[in-house]
Amino acid sequence: RAVTMSVSHSSRLNKLVREQYVRLPQDGLVQVTYVWIDGSGEGVRCKTRTLDKEPKSIEDVPEWNFDGSSTAQAEGSNSDMFLVPVRMFRDPFCLDPNKLVLCEVLKYNRKPAETNLRHTCKKVMDLVKDSHPWFGMEQEYTLLGINGHPYGWPDNGFPGPQGPYYCGVGADKVYGRDIVESHYKACLYAGVKICGTNAEVMPSQWEFQVGPCEGIEMGDHLWMARFILHRVCEDFGVVATLDPKPMTGNWNGAGCHTNYSTEEMRREGGLKHIEAAIEKLSKRHDYHICVYDPRGGRDNSRRLTGHHETSNIFEFSAGVANRGASIRIPRQVGQDGYGYFEDRRPAANCDPYAVTEAIMRTTVLNETGVETKVYADH
Repeated sequence: RAVTMSVSHSSRLNKLVREQYVRLPQDGLVQVTYVWIDGSGEGVRCKTRTLDKEPKSIEDVPEWNFDGSSTAQAEGSNSDMFLVPVRMFRDPFCLDPNKLVLCEVLKYNRKPAETNLRHTCKKVMDLVKDSHPWFGMEQEYTLLGINGHPYGWPDNGFPGPQGPYYCGVGADKVYGRDIVESHYKACLYAGVKICGTNAEVMPSQWEFQVGPCEGIEMGDHLWMARFILHRVCEDFGVVATLDPKPMTGNWNGAGCHTNYSTEEMRREGGLKHIEAAIEKLSKRHDYHICVYDPRGGRDNSRRLTGHHETSNIFEFSAGVANRGASIRIPRQVGQDGYGYFEDRRPAANCDPYAVTEAIMRTTVLNETGVETKVYADH
């Protein structure tokens, strides 16, 4: 039966006409698009300005400001917020020499905005830099039509049960591969450390992986990969949702599995350090659940049910090659005796800064309980 695809009106504009203008010379001027996290802690915003020459480093990009009252980050009577550039990427939409710049958001008094979780994450990563923490995050997401229905699903009813879709091939098994491949190429062009992609278990659900990244770099690259995903989906007229359980019922949810190691875990005999870190995590499960989604665990409670390749949100577990555990040690790591482990608890809509900071606080800085320690700026 024919299915009517629900796409945006703007996606139907003739993109070949746009190409004519994108490739016009700029006479040495450069478009710089500033990207930041808004007051929801999940959405990204952007705006663009002209610089008179190409910035060669992040120090060449000036601070800017925006109206925080329109992004749920300030009141109208005191609405200016600062955009502080922190990492620069090539622009895959306007092409070289134009740039995408990820920014931290500061309030009028130069203190970090409530959803600026990068600020404390950077402080923690500076403290633990000698352990050389590496991260790789697996971002699952679901493609929706603009009507909120999974892209490619029947208008009324459901596709066949899960089974043939994971890493699938064929028009009856995967939906939206054009979007996925465009996003992959755009990230490579931008300089995002994307390292893979695959179709996921639920039809219309996909995953891309970013890493390995060291320290604060992880959050920076994943947030820019998310921005690029939303921007690519805009061109195609569909929506990418990071909701951890976009479809109720017998369908897999969406996570952001986080692979992690320190230098000593990656050395010969590192398995004992992996096991020691897992032991620390086991004693702080409630704290991690609270920071692994933007709503203190409420989003993850819909996903972490103990079914559909998840652990139960109320229980901590670990195992080799066990995708139903909180922490999975890859089989190869168990055999080699060194490597990394995977925390499968973070939700798809987690803030990577919060996740990586929490892991470092627990496994390297040896914090315990639900309270976090405040460290001096130096």
